[in-house]
Amino acid sequence: MSNTQNDALFILIKTLTKAEKRNFQLAFNRDNTKEDVLFIQLFNALDKMKEYDDEQILRRVPDIKKQQLSNIKAHLYKHLLTTLRLLYKTKDALIELREQLDYARVLYNKGLYNQSLKILAKAKVSAREQEEVMLHFEIVEFEKLIETRHITRSLDNRAEELSDESRLINEQLNNVSRLSTLALRMYGLYLKLGHARDEKDTLMLRSFFDTNLPPVQHQQMSFYERIYLYQAYCWYYYILQDFVMYYRYTQKWVDLFSEYPALKDADVDLYIKAMHNLLTAHFHTMNHDKFTEVLQEMENFITEKEESLNENTRTNAFVYLYTGKVNRHFLDGTFSEGLKLVAEVEEKISEHQLTVDQHRVLVFYYKIACLYFGSGDNDNAIVYLNKIIQLKIGNLRADIQCFARILHLIAHYELENYSLVEYLIKSVYHFIAKNKDLSQVMEEILKFLRKNMYANPRALRTAFRDLKGKLEIIAKNPYERRSYLYLDIVSWLESKIEGIPVQEVIQQKFRNKVPRI
Repeated sequence: MSNTQNDALFILIKTLTKAEKRNFQLAFNRDNTKEDVLFIQLFNALDKMKEYDDEQILRRVPDIKKQQLSNIKAHLYKHLLTTLRLLYKTKDALIELREQLDYARVLYNKGLYNQSLKILAKAKVSAREQEEVMLHFEIVEFEKLIETRHITRSLDNRAEELSDESRLINEQLNNVSRLSTLALRMYGLYLKLGHARDEKDTLMLRSFFDTNLPPVQHQQMSFYERIYLYQAYCWYYYILQDFVMYYRYTQKWVDLFSEYPALKDADVDLYIKAMHNLLTAHFHTMNHDKFTEVLQEMENFITEKEESLNENTRTNAFVYLYTGKVNRHFLDGTFSEGLKLVAEVEEKISEHQLTVDQHRVLVFYYKIACLYFGSGDNDNAIVYLNKIIQLKIGNLRADIQCFARILHLIAHYELENYSLVEYLIKSVYHFIAKNKDLSQVMEEILKFLRKNMYANPRALRTAFRDLKGKLEIIAKNPYERRSYLYLDIVSWLESKIEGIPVQEVIQQKFRNKVPRI
């Protein structure tokens, strides 16, 4: 028996749409050779299976011998990719562009140099329009190869033109590579650290960013050079919790698509990712009106493009759109209303289980747990917090994993499971210490829970006020403010002091435009 998660063919088949399956079967039903019949039988067997199992395949398709299975699977995988490529050629301009290079190579190999150059010239125009610098470079290098090896009777200054073009593209490629690497490494730092925890993190981040940021001239930069530059700055300011500067660069990112409107269609993923980051900026700056406006704009765009979206883009669209929908309820404190989204989110996670990454699932579970906690349903909050605690994801987003355990303790405390809280505190301390993420906020909460589990109501209300006062002082430390991004602990304390639900406290703050912290 093979592991489902590691069987590439099985996973590929499970991601196919009905239209893609029909297209594949039609392609193979034209000839009906013995080999084609085996392919179709194997395809149908895998399509009907819920989990991959070698023995089950051999029982369902007895014509396939055990020693043949690996080879037939490899061929079926190749045929599937071939039919998918043909199907998506008309939907993905980049696939069609690469095909033009293949045609040019075929013509060149037949000695038809001028025909090859004509196709390359058309492909070059398309590459420029799509801002595909890498392919543009490949086309120019192919043109140079033809011109240096053969007499094509091109224009007299052809050699100089190609040389200058090659040099300029090479500079662009170098910038794109350095900037995309910087953006990727900044994102990697965020996944590892979360927001900067102290001065040491900040100094390390600034030093790393300044050292790796190449000198740039904004006016001469191509679309993707500017995109990666804005992404790098976005992650830089996001990690530093400078949400005003983060907003400025997310807005630049979105605005760039107004300068290059054709790329909204050519790179849908990048556009909706830009809008997602702009939404995140509006969320952290508490700009409710702009948040609502951008969310509606993104939903309209996704709905308009829905029929043409591939599986990867559909997964991203789900993640970004539903993150925005959930965050809207956090902004205005309508947690109970937000719970209506839980079933939809769960259904979408299941639908995209083969393509959605664990980081996104982790974030959704934490947000759902907070929705339940904010609405006063601590039992269901614990259900989703347990899902996070049980995820086998190493140190991925250790910050969220730590705060999930803190919220887990508070939810049990609310349910008066005092003996369990007493038992869990030590393991939570150990987990947070192991991840070197014990903030002052966490430490004060843990001290409070350990000290006041069995306090009488009058003493407890005084303890709540004392903790609130300490946390408000701690909040003045910029590095401690990150704690309040994950858990609005002050609003919870105010709800305990005033004897009203958490969401009512947050709604009052929203109506009165009072900052949370």
